[in-house]
Amino acid sequence: MQTIDINGKSLNELCAICHSIAVEKGFWDQERNIGEALMLIVTELAEAMEAHRIQDQENFKEEIADSFIRLMDLCGGMKIDIEAEIEKKANKNKNRPYKHGKIC
Repeated sequence: MQTIDINGKSLNELCAICHSIAVEKGFWDQERNIGEALMLIVTELAEAMEAHRIQDQENFKEEIADSFIRLMDLCGGMKIDIEAEIEKKANKNKNRPYKHGKIC
């Protein structure tokens, strides 16, 4: 069984790893349907919610990991520099008002 060591890898490196595995397994043989890829991410999160609902902690963690893997694959396939995008968005969020000005 082959294993992958992700220790010390950047987010962009992880995206490249996840994308290369998806390519190797045939998920990018044709032009990727981005809407479908996004819904698969949503599906993984729904599976995590179901695991949380029934208090299956091991499955919950696996489904969260699946969500990240699908997101990273998509970023790798679309050549998104996710580190730069997260930094931009985190700085934007840091400068927003408390609860983004919402009362709820």
